[in-house]
Amino acid sequence: MHPTVERIATAIGTIILGKDAQIRLALACLLARGHLLIEDVPGVGKTSLAHVLAKVLGLHFQRIQFTSDLLPADILGVAVFERETGQFKFHPGPIFSQVVLADEVNRATPKTQSALLEAMEETQVTVEGETRLLPRPFFVIATQNPVHQIGTFPLPESQLDRFLVRIQLGYPDSDAERELLRGDDRRRMIKEIGAVIDASELTALQDAVDQVHVSEALLDYAQALIQFSRQSAKFPLGLSPRAGLALLQCARAWALIDGRDIVLPEDVQAVLPGVVTHRLRNGEDGIGNNPAQVLIESVPLP
Repeated sequence: MHPTVERIATAIGTIILGKDAQIRLALACLLARGHLLIEDVPGVGKTSLAHVLAKVLGLHFQRIQFTSDLLPADILGVAVFERETGQFKFHPGPIFSQVVLADEVNRATPKTQSALLEAMEETQVTVEGETRLLPRPFFVIATQNPVHQIGTFPLPESQLDRFLVRIQLGYPDSDAERELLRGDDRRRMIKEIGAVIDASELTALQDAVDQVHVSEALLDYAQALIQFSRQSAKFPLGLSPRAGLALLQCARAWALIDGRDIVLPEDVQAVLPGVVTHRLRNGEDGIGNNPAQVLIESVPLP
């Protein structure tokens, strides 16, 4: 594993126990300059993962608690008229942070959810007709409860597609849960944990991801996966070009985490569940909830 990434993952693993695969996928999402969606039942550590990520990376962090009465201005900010100067002064909202936690994002109305779209896609927001750049690096971590829970508004496809990766933490195994039960309070531990790297080092890692080589044979494999999702009756709607770009960029990040400068088919397969599961819908033939496995089994390796 890349030595710097290993230090980051080890520090996170002291707080989030028994979730090495999810931590690694979250870091791949961050290094690929994407945004992360964590979907699971309450109380399994979604918010804690966001907090500890910001702490170990030394980034400025803001949390937005999404509720049904939250307004777009509560996220983006608002221009307020000041009588003393006779001018409007912009008061930035919590979106102007390097790491933004959109907690329980599917409890807000679709109008408020859409306020994140420009920020996530363009790294900028437009308020009162003026475009304002967001800080770099910029990383949105959104958590959401399962859609069957009361008081939730399902995220539309356009919003889901803005998230590079979706993960589920799930319940801890028995050993991890025993250590949680006998160990210290996680919130206090997060407060005490220090930064492992700073923003400039993170940016250098993200730039290094862009230099990871993708061979023509690997591109053939990625295209074959995408084409199968579009042509197979198992999926009513296939992967978009944006999904294909996300898959390759995340695979580059995964290869970098492994300490390599070239992408292997195994890297694509490793990140495939996190990249495509929230983008592919089940077909009428009753396909299960693991579309990535269907793609891996259906498309041969180059």
